[in-house]
Order: sequence, then C-alpha cells, then structure tokens
Amino acid sequence: MNDYKATLNLPATDFPMRASLSQREPQILQRWAAQNLYAAIRQAKQGCPRFILHDGPPYANGDIHVGHAVNKILKDIIIKSKGFAGFDAPYIPGWDCHGLPIELKVEQQLGKAGERISIAAFQQACRDYASTQIAHQKRDFVRLGVLGDWQHPYLTMDFKTEAETLRLLATIIAKGHLYRGTKPVHWCTACRSSLAEAELEYQDKTSLSLEVRFVAADRAAVYQRFALSEPGTAPLSAVIWTTTPWTLPANRALALNNEATYQLVQIGEGEQTECLLLAADRVAALMQRWQIAQWQLLGSAVGAALVGLQFRHPFYAFEVPTVVGEHVTTDSGTGVVHTAPGHGPEDFIVGQQAGLEIANPVGDDGHYLPGTEALAGVSILAADQPIIALLQQRGSLLHQESIQHSYPHCWRHKTPVIFRAVPQWFISMSQQSLRETALQQIATVTWVPAWGEARIHAMVASRPDWCISRQRTWGVPLALFTHKETGQCHPKSVELLQQVATRVEQQGISAWWALEAAELLGDEAKDYDKSADILDVWFDAGATQTTVMASRSACEVSDLYLEGSDQHRGWFMSSLMLATAAYGKAPYRQVLTHGFTVDANGHKMSKSLGNVVSPQEIVESLGADVLRLWVAATDYRAEMNFSPSILPSMTDLYRRIRNTARFLLANLNGFDPQQHQVAPRQQVLLDQWAMARAQQVQESIVAAYERYDFHTVVQRLMHFCSIEMGAFYLDIIKDRQYTARADSLARRSCQTALYHIAEALVRWIAPILSFTAEEIWQHLPGARSSSVLMERWYPDLAVTVSHPILDDKGWSQLMTIRDAVNVALEQARSQKIIGGALAASVVLYAQSPWAELLLALEEELRFVLITSQARVEIITAPPSDKTLQPTSLPGLFITVTPAAGSKCPRCWHYTTDPVVVDALGEPSGLCQRCHSNVQGVGESRRFA
Repeated sequence: MNDYKATLNLPATDFPMRASLSQREPQILQRWAAQNLYAAIRQAKQGCPRFILHDGPPYANGDIHVGHAVNKILKDIIIKSKGFAGFDAPYIPGWDCHGLPIELKVEQQLGKAGERISIAAFQQACRDYASTQIAHQKRDFVRLGVLGDWQHPYLTMDFKTEAETLRLLATIIAKGHLYRGTKPVHWCTACRSSLAEAELEYQDKTSLSLEVRFVAADRAAVYQRFALSEPGTAPLSAVIWTTTPWTLPANRALALNNEATYQLVQIGEGEQTECLLLAADRVAALMQRWQIAQWQLLGSAVGAALVGLQFRHPFYAFEVPTVVGEHVTTDSGTGVVHTAPGHGPEDFIVGQQAGLEIANPVGDDGHYLPGTEALAGVSILAADQPIIALLQQRGSLLHQESIQHSYPHCWRHKTPVIFRAVPQWFISMSQQSLRETALQQIATVTWVPAWGEARIHAMVASRPDWCISRQRTWGVPLALFTHKETGQCHPKSVELLQQVATRVEQQGISAWWALEAAELLGDEAKDYDKSADILDVWFDAGATQTTVMASRSACEVSDLYLEGSDQHRGWFMSSLMLATAAYGKAPYRQVLTHGFTVDANGHKMSKSLGNVVSPQEIVESLGADVLRLWVAATDYRAEMNFSPSILPSMTDLYRRIRNTARFLLANLNGFDPQQHQVAPRQQVLLDQWAMARAQQVQESIVAAYERYDFHTVVQRLMHFCSIEMGAFYLDIIKDRQYTARADSLARRSCQTALYHIAEALVRWIAPILSFTAEEIWQHLPGARSSSVLMERWYPDLAVTVSHPILDDKGWSQLMTIRDAVNVALEQARSQKIIGGALAASVVLYAQSPWAELLLALEEELRFVLITSQARVEIITAPPSDKTLQPTSLPGLFITVTPAAGSKCPRCWHYTTDPVVVDALGEPSGLCQRCHSNVQGVGESRRFA
C-alpha cells in the first residue's frame, strides 16, 4: 500500500513543546535588555493617555520573599495590560532606604554612630549597605519579568529625594500642621525610639494581672460622699486593675466614669474587715474571682460625686486624686482606672484635663531612671516581682493572676512596646481640619476591594496625632531649631528648612549633622538647640508622591497605589496624611489591596516558622511564568495560600496554554498572512464561529484586566483553551487541516482563523505570561514589531456568523450535543463495539430543537462529531425502541455501530465509496475525498 504521509499537511513549528523556562527566560531578558525594551515602549507610547502606578517602596534589606513577588507581579500585570489598552504606563520602581533595620545591621558591624564611628561615616556605611541590598533585590525582581525603569529607580536616600522630603516638611509646617509636644507614644526599648502605628504587630502576651488597693487618705471624706454618717474604723481602699504593673510608679490619679454607679462594700470579719470602693456593675464578678462569699453593701454614689477624693499611692509616699475619664468603662476591671499620664494615651488626655504631672520614670532603654525610689536601674521587663514585693510589704496587693491577651510588639524586634511620654514632633490630626479633609478625600478614591474604604476611614477617624520624630541617625533629619527655653520652633523654620534642603541636595543628609547652627542662625544660635531627631521612615515613603512622582513624572495624583492589606495603616495612610496636609487632596485615584501570602495551613509565612518559600527557587526550577500564573490565578482580595503542592497544578495550567499556542503555531506552517488570508464571509462557518468566539473572549478578558480581576482572566483563558478550542474547535479542524489540499479554501480559511486567534491569544497572556508570550511572538508568521509588549489588544477579530441557525448559539448547542455523543462513543468503546471514534457510525434521533440544527450540517455532521458516518433521524416523540441510547439532552437519542466500508489509509475515515485506482490502475485504498485532495482538486467545506 502506498505511503501517503507526504501528502498530508502535518503540523510543524520550531516552538518547542517543552518550555524549559528556567533556561529560556534569561535569554529573553538579555534580548529585552539589548533592545532597551522599556525605553522603546516609552517611545512608542508617546502621546498616549498616561496611567501612573506609583510603586510603594519595599525596604532595602534582605532577600525578596513570595509576598514581594506577589506585589511586584501584580503591578507588572497592570502596567502591561494598561499598555495593551493604549496607555503610556511608565513604571518607576523604588526602595525605602532609611530606617532602623539598616541602622542596626551597620551598628552590629561598626558600632553606634558618634561613639566608635563618626556620624558621617556611619551614614555612608548605611548608604553602602542599602545599595548592596537594592542590587540583590533588583536582580530578583527583574528575573520575575517585571519591566520598569530599573536603571533609574527612585531611592529615598537619593540626595534630591532627601532634599524634596525636607521641602515637603517645610510646606506642612507652613500650613500649620506640625507641633512639638510631650505625650505618650509607642516606644520600643530595643530600638530606643518611638514607633509608628505601622511599625506595630499584635501578638499574644502573658501578663501579670493585679488588683491593687489605693488606701483612702481621708476615710471620713469618702463616707461622706456615699452619704454615710459613721466612717467606721475598717481600712478603706479604692481598687484598681492593671496588666502593666511597671506603670504603677508613674500613677498620678484614679479615673472614674462620671455617670457610673460606684459602691462601697465591706468584706471580711473582725480584724480582717475592710471596705472597698468598686463599680457597682463589677462587684458580683469580683467577689466571685476573689472567692468572697459574703459582703455588705454600705452605700452607693455616682462617679461625679466622688471626684476630688485623695488616695495614697500603693507604695510611694504621696497621694493621688480621683478624676473623671471618658475612657473608663465598667465592662471589665474594677471600674476604677489606674492612671499614669506618662504611659497611656487616654491617661495622658485625662492628665491634661486634670492638670496632673506627666511622670515618666522610664529611660530610653526601658530601665527605671536614677532617682526612681526602690526601682532605679531595674528593667521594666523584670519589674513585676520587685513591684509585687513593694505592694505586699505595704498590704496593697489584693489579688494577682496571669492572663494572656493581644499586645502590641515591635515589628522588628518582636518585643513588647510601651507607651512613654517624651518630647516628640507631631502632625496634628485636628489642627487645620486635617482629619476632616482626609476623610473627605477617602470618599473620592476608588478602593479595590471596596471594603478598603471603610477600613481606612475607620483608621483615620480614630487615629491619634502622627508622631513623625525618631531618635536615630540613619534618616532624613528633622532639620529644626528649637528655642532652649520655650521648646518652640524658630519662627523662620520654613525658610531655614529650604536652606538645609539645598545643602542636602548637594551633600546628602550628612550635611545637616555637619552643619553648625551659627551658619544659619548667626548670633541667635546660642538660644536654639539643633534637633538630633530624624523623620519617621513612613514620612519618607509617604512623601514620594511629591518627592518622586511629581518631579519625575509630572504627576500630582497617581492613578493607582497597590500594596498589601497592612498598608492601610502604613503607606496608604502616610501618603494620604502628607498629601492632604500639604495640598488638601488624596495622592491617589485608586487603591488596590492584596492579601497576605500564607502557607497551606493558613499561617503567615515567616522564617521563624520555617514555612517560607523562596521565589528564587521556584523561578530556577519551574520558571517565572509559572509563578506569575499562580499570582494571576489566585484571588488576591483574600489571603493567598501558597505551598509547593500548588505548583504542579499551576504547571498543568501553564502547559495547557502553551500546548494551545503550539498547536496554533504548528498549523500556521506555510501560512503567509499577507497572501493567504480568507475574507470572513468566505470562511467556513466553524472558522467564523471560532473568530467570533475569540472576540467575545477578548472582550471579557479585557474587561477583567480593566477591573484588575486577574483570576477571571485566567479562568476565561483556560476555558477558551481547554474547552472551546482544545476539546472542540481544534479537535474538529484537524481532519481539514491535515487532509485538505494545502492551498485549498477550506485549509486557508482555517489557517486564517488560527492566525487571528494566535495574534489575540499572545496579547491576552502577555501581561501574565510575559516570557511565553514573547517566545510565541517570535514564532508567529508575518512582519511584526520587536516585542509583543509594544502592542495593543488585537483589533481584527470582529466576525458575524452568517448562517441563521449555525450562529454562536447554534455552535454552543453543538458543543453540548458533541459532549453527549462522546459519552455514547466512550460507552461503545468500553463495550468493544468500536475502537476509535473514526471506526463508528452514529445515528442521532432528534426532536426539535436539535433536529433543525443537526440537519443544517448535512454531510459535514460527521466532521463535527469526528466519526466516519453520521446521520440524523427526525422524531416527534421519544422512541419506543429500547435499543436507542438516551442522552442527557431531552429529545436526543443515539445509536453507535461499527462504521461501514473500508478504512482510508490517509484520513483514517471508513468509507463505502467506489474503489479508487492510482495512476497504474491499482486500487489505492483512498476515499474519494482524499483522492481528490491528493490530485489537487481539493474539497469545499461550508460548515466544518
């Protein structure tokens, strides 16, 4: 028998089946770098409307982790999709370079600034360390396929950026938002510095819970307030509850609820009798906790009637008053609140209202200061037992137990923080209506997901004044001069800051530390102190909309900020505060929030738990595109579960997309889009449908990109590749592609559709699978630009299917019918009635609406079903013949029998055609259709 393989149009392409991404991706990166692709895109997009995504700066310390990869990949997907949508979308990556982690690293190596090393040398060492970290992180970000201006990133330690930060501070001072005050701030004793809200994380902590007696200084006065005539002789105490015993040395008052009812109760017998002042709502619960079965109510009074009474400190020789505190509740504790104005924000407010001393006996390092009675030099972390001993010696301890509760910790050191009142610089939330302005601006922003608006609104509504000063060395100086007596800023602070900024722009932040006050103040220098504080690094980061985007991109308001959900109280917040303080408007139009990356058990990834997965390892083993596909396929609006077990499923998804692309490319062998395209109206109907369906898919994918709904993009893409293409269209066209005459209308019609679908598909995947898209781009036929990333969404897919029945709905119904036929064929195969599908003859017994649709296909129905023979029998009611196999579709029944005739050696269809002879008069074995195709006569297809 003749070998007809050479007469077939077998698929052929250099696009490899095996991705080998870990080897191929670096080659593509080299090509992008050689052609300076980012600059080329900017050149090509000149004049287009702009879209500005402002990169929130990662911290320049340590290797990147999966969370970093998620963040940068999401940004890259958006930037590239905006490019395809016709925007000029530059991307300037940035780094946060100042701050404590770098300072501590350098301290470990060189010692403290100003002690073992000069401040200038220390700052330079910090700058060098940050530069090294940036180089490492940049390499890894680039390897992920993130395209941006990596040659010119923004760094908060750039001299110009540092100078612009000072100029922004000057603007904020000029607008009246800055003040200096002594009030409690979060303080890390390990950092020896104040902390911002964003530098806190909450962890469970076991604390000592104490109920402590404050003995009445004048028992008769207390009885009188309770309208009792006989004071009696039993000791009388107000009882407080505290979980921070170390704050007791700073106690200066007892706070009561103005409207709550308080009771004087008597407990014990004989010499053990005593009277306790407690909130009425707490008496029963406290008696049960203290295991007191019997007590006597002596009297009741509201909190307002008890203000001004004096009680003795539980172990120091002074008295403290009762005052009113709006924060006091009777839900827990005793209803009498221990008040240390130097160690709590509510206590501080009460202290200011009542004129109390703001005592702070704790030093920067968390040890009690010299002169602190009985506790000097003791660490507050070790103070519980000494304080208990003091309380027991004086009979002040009523009850103690341990409790576990959530408590703020330093995010760097993982140690509990304290509130500590020290002189600091604050941006006021109330002065100049900053809070109100910020809340108004929040409502003008689009928040993705929508719950982000409520979250940041609540945070702004309740946030305290922003402490922007830090007691460190590596950072933008808080370049102010304060009067030695009044502590107030120099009246020309705005002008002085501008002068300092000019020096910093030339020499960096070291210019401030090298500056002598007299150089700017002249004779006034003797009356002023030069600040040694630096700005909170969140000020640096939040300022970048002004210090970077406004200057480099001429962008006053960015279109999008995108960060993790923790940044509502971090970068989103600091950026909002600074922009509204300086300019009265939000710095962003949209804010997108993604969830944290967690392991398979839902635990946040951390080195200490040992559940960290390195993105570098994934990239080196599977390729960046697999990681990028996982990021896109995962709903970022919630926590993003990641573990090595997820990667095989991502690899499978990737392989389906790649195989689809490879099929398209292989079947475009010999196709020249300039010469061989078939006009839509001349195309086979199935090809028209495929292009029309691709247009619908493109519309839904583009809309999903615009909504930042990337997992929907992946889902729609996978359905198109696997179901509509792989399981239907591409399966059906194989016969026509392989067996039709090479230049026949039937084949060129199909290739035209495949070409347009490939041109569209490569663009759809490019924002996500950038490397793979670039590889496909280089294998597509026809002239084209140097990179797919310079393109826009494909414009040439609009096709209207011309048949009144075989429209989009009709082909969708055929897909459903074909699924039902496949079930019947599989059953026949399992029963050994047939071998493959082409060995089958199928009869479809159909009622309306299936009958009209199937009859419309005429002789081409067998090509749709991929059987050798297929015909339709119209029925008006379900048949009584039990041999007919029902399907899942009402009104459709099927019989499957072995195909009649002989098998064509070329197309493998069975045929009953008359015997065809070759040129020598010998039987060729070919069917009539293949004989015509081999002879160059060709065939026509109308439907499939």
